[in-house]
Amino acid sequence: MASAAQIISLVRSHTKGDRSRFEQIALQLAADAAKRGHSRVAEELRDLIEEARNQIASIERTRDPIPMVRPKGELAGLLSASFPLIRLSSLVLPDRLSEALKRIVKEQRERDKLDEFGLSPRRKLLLSGPPGTGKTSTAAALAGELSLPLFTIELDGIITKYMGESASKLRLVFESIANNRGVYLFDELDALGAERSMPNDVGEARRIATAFLKFLEEDRSTSLILAATNHAKLLDKALFRRFDAIFTYGLPDQTQARAVIENNLTTFDLSSLDWDSLMGETNGMSHCDIARGAIDAARVAVLDHEGILDSRLLMTALSERRNGHTF
Repeated sequence: MASAAQIISLVRSHTKGDRSRFEQIALQLAADAAKRGHSRVAEELRDLIEEARNQIASIERTRDPIPMVRPKGELAGLLSASFPLIRLSSLVLPDRLSEALKRIVKEQRERDKLDEFGLSPRRKLLLSGPPGTGKTSTAAALAGELSLPLFTIELDGIITKYMGESASKLRLVFESIANNRGVYLFDELDALGAERSMPNDVGEARRIATAFLKFLEEDRSTSLILAATNHAKLLDKALFRRFDAIFTYGLPDQTQARAVIENNLTTFDLSSLDWDSLMGETNGMSHCDIARGAIDAARVAVLDHEGILDSRLLMTALSERRNGHTF
């Protein structure tokens, strides 16, 4: 029997057009039905999902092909490509942040209208906040919303791997930004400002920081350029002026922490959970660690407790994640 939370999640994913999430919940319902002995219901659900997939595949085969841009040659060692399906509606963020990101999407979708008035959409965004609070997920969600590829560039890796030639490698990345529209995420922007243990690294970081500022300022492409930092205070103040907007991320409050848990446990009955105690355990934890803790508890519930998840299991899993998942 589907729980109220499962039904709500199923309807919500449908109304938001999140096909991947809808299929995931439907398959979870099928698995739950099979476990309860309702094999006919489970089989019918799986058949319906497969039929829907075939219909969608048939429709997509009749459409014009969408070019899939993947890094090649020298560029392949500098950035990685993915094609996210996630949407902003799947993220658990403060309302002010969600609305601001939706505005970015709206500006991008209606950039022709802005152009008629001599305006342009904001493209260069700085994402600042502690690890695990949604910065990388935001980049993926923006790519998903705009049906664009996501390219991720590890700046720290460029500095250490291409000693002496990191600036020229960075030029290749910005040439790709100009030629291939997408969402480009420069991860670990802290590498441009942090003091490094090796003397040579300090000079290399300064050179690539200077090059990054120059290339970012000169960029006139239609791509979205995102940069993520865990320590904004380490960055040169000149860097902030190059961005169109700065988005600040923080650890989740209790409402957001509960939403993260519920989003990851849609197939479980959560009605008996002691939410007050659980919320105390999540204080100081990131979105990512809370989500992983919830999934850890789900595994234990399925394998050792016949699919029954209680507060004790969840408290233990969250505590382990808080302590770095060490045993």
